[in-house]
Amino acid sequence: MRATSAVFPQARRSAGMYESFYLRAVSPGEPVGVWIRNTVHKSPGRPPRGSVWCTVFDARRAQPFMHKFTSDTLRAPPGGWITIGEAEADAGDEVPRGEGASLSPGAAVGHCGAARWALRFASREPELRHLPRDWLYRAPLPRTKLTSPAPAAHFDGVLELEPDTRIELRSWPGMVGHNWGAEHAERWIWLHGIGFEQAPEAWLDVALGRLKVAGRMTPWVANGALSLDGRRYRVGGLAARGLRVHESAERCAIALPGEGGLELDIRAQVPPGAAAGWRYADPDGGEHDVVHCSVAALELHVSGGGHSRTLTSDHGGAYELGMRERDHGVPIAPFGDG
Repeated sequence: MRATSAVFPQARRSAGMYESFYLRAVSPGEPVGVWIRNTVHKSPGRPPRGSVWCTVFDARRAQPFMHKFTSDTLRAPPGGWITIGEAEADAGDEVPRGEGASLSPGAAVGHCGAARWALRFASREPELRHLPRDWLYRAPLPRTKLTSPAPAAHFDGVLELEPDTRIELRSWPGMVGHNWGAEHAERWIWLHGIGFEQAPEAWLDVALGRLKVAGRMTPWVANGALSLDGRRYRVGGLAARGLRVHESAERCAIALPGEGGLELDIRAQVPPGAAAGWRYADPDGGEHDVVHCSVAALELHVSGGGHSRTLTSDHGGAYELGMRERDHGVPIAPFGDG
């Protein structure tokens, strides 16, 4: 499967599933970030529906701008990404590079409520597949699949929120991602970091999840990678020891082992009032509250494997927490999933 191939056209009518293509971009100099999510929600026995979510984060203001557009008109263009209504996203063609593939220039255009955007992006980074084996993407378990076609990218273009609010993106760093599955994890964290002051080309992309099996929660499992000094280190994995997680809607602290004796100490902090709250629907009818901030402060201490250094990014982090509880204190958007 190509990293940019949509999965929903192959879903059986009797099956339930969800799928998302998403991008984030953050200003190099100001705590402003853009999050655009193109998502498909399919209940068992029903045709899929598409939604476009647009969120703009600004840590200097109280509440993020959030809007959503839903349409029954969606398709997966041949060789493209996804089209929902009049919104289109094309992650470009995959170009062989080393052991992976990188993306040629892609584009995202569309509108969502008061927001309109026309963005271009490009990446020289090969795809990151979070699951460690290709066969896991074809297997029934895990029930959530995740890949980053471009774990580090640069964006140019324009996003307009209203006639007097125009955001120009000029080489904003960010990423493009793709996930899908039959159900969400019981609890999850997604972390993405870019724009580190001490290592401008470095990036972090890691997903952590807990499942409920026979009424009991499994321990956290993490999968992802750190790119540092031109080398990509896989982190986490089923056999990883020493993984420790402390999380809340405002912050997280994670101790994460990696290959080659690498050890990561990750701390993410959400600026006051800068988190967006959404309610995601599971195909089986359940729901999760999701707290997301794309302008989080990130501190990453790297040790072992010949490293001993600290990387910081004032607002280049994305921190997302998915959960069942609703007492997290973050206002939920006035629109649901599906």
